[in-house]
Amino acid sequence: MSYRTTKRPAKSERLREEPVAYHTNGNGRHGKPKFIDLFCGIGGFRFAFEKAGCECVFSSDWNKYAKITYEANFGEKPFGDIHSVAVANIPAHDILCAGFPCQPFSIAGVSKKLSLGKAHGFDDKEQGNLFFSLAEIIEFHQPAAFVLENVKNLKSHDQGRTFQIIRNTLTDALGYHLHTAVIDAQSVVPQHRERIFLVGFKERRAFEFPEFPAAGPKLESILETDVSDKYTLSNHLWKYLQDYAAKHRAAGNGFGFGLVTGKDTSRTLSARYYKDGSEILISQGPRKNPRRLTPRECARLMGYPKDFKIPVSDTQAYKQFGNSVVVPVVERVAKAVVSTLQHPVDYKPELALAANDKENKKTATRIAESVSYFKTKKRRKESA
Repeated sequence: MSYRTTKRPAKSERLREEPVAYHTNGNGRHGKPKFIDLFCGIGGFRFAFEKAGCECVFSSDWNKYAKITYEANFGEKPFGDIHSVAVANIPAHDILCAGFPCQPFSIAGVSKKLSLGKAHGFDDKEQGNLFFSLAEIIEFHQPAAFVLENVKNLKSHDQGRTFQIIRNTLTDALGYHLHTAVIDAQSVVPQHRERIFLVGFKERRAFEFPEFPAAGPKLESILETDVSDKYTLSNHLWKYLQDYAAKHRAAGNGFGFGLVTGKDTSRTLSARYYKDGSEILISQGPRKNPRRLTPRECARLMGYPKDFKIPVSDTQAYKQFGNSVVVPVVERVAKAVVSTLQHPVDYKPELALAANDKENKKTATRIAESVSYFKTKKRRKESA
C-alpha cells in the first residue's frame, strides 16, 4: 500500500504569501517558551501550555465554528487551513503542539468509512495525510520539543503499520527522541477517554510522563442542577435507542446507549454526541426519560475553565467538545515537557535512564518500514 500526502501549493506560490504575524498572550513579556497550536480546535492545548508558562505565537484550524469559539476565548482568530500557510512563514517556536485529526484512525471513524466504501488512515485525502504537514513544519523549524495527541487506535490502525510510519518519520527521518503513552482521562475528569500522546525532543533528554491519581471524580461533580427540558429525550427517541440496544444485544453486539448517574464515570464523549446523545445519557429516575449533557456540562467534562465561552449552537458545541483534548491531562503533560526543557540536557534521573534504555532497545530492534516520510515528500515534490 502506498501513502500519499495532501498536495500543498507549489513552494514558489507559498513563499509569496505574507509572513504570519506573531500571536502574543498580551502581557508583552519575553523569555517564555514559545509554542504553536496546530489543529487547535477550541484551544485545549493553548489553555494547558499557557498555564505551564508558555506563550502561543501561532494557531491554525480550518473549521469556521471552532475558530469562532477560539476567538471568543483568546481574542484572536486562528489562521485557516495549514496548507494555506508557507512553512517558512510560521513563527519560530520552541514547542509544536497538535491534536492532529483522529477520525481517519479512530475505531468509529474507520468503521464508518469502511461502511461507505471510503478510504481511511493515510489514504484519507482530506485528513489522513495531515501528519506529514506536521513533519514538514518540524523539519523546517526544528523545535526543541513537540507534543502530539490522537486516539488510542492510532497504535493498532492498519495492523500497526500506520504508527510504525509515524514513529519512523519522527525518529529516523527527523531525528527526534520519542516518548509515547496512552493516558486515560478518568483520573482527572469523570470520563473514560484514552488518548495516545507522542512527546519528542530534538536532543536526548530525560523525560517522564506525569503520574495521575488512582481515582478520579464522578459525574456529579460536573452536572448542573437546573437543566432545561429541551435536553430530555423525546419518547420517540428514547424508545428507538432502547429498541436499537435490544436488537444488538440479541445479536451479541456491544452497541447501545450509556445510561449513567452522578455516581458514575461516563463513556467517551464523541463529536457525534449532537445526534442522539446515546453514549452519555443522564438518568432522571424511573418516571422521566434520560437527558443529554448540556454544552456547559460537556465543557466541564473536558476540563475547560468555568468561564469558558460557548458562542456557538448546541450542535456545534457538542462537535467541538467531542473533538477536543481533555485540558487537565494536557496540563500535566505540558508541565512535564516544560520542566524537562528547563533541565540541562545531560540531566538524567535514574528512573528516566531506565525508561530511555527501554525505549532505545525498542527503537533498535524495530523492523524498517518501506514507506518513509522522505519517500512521501519526494513524491509530493514530483507532483507539485
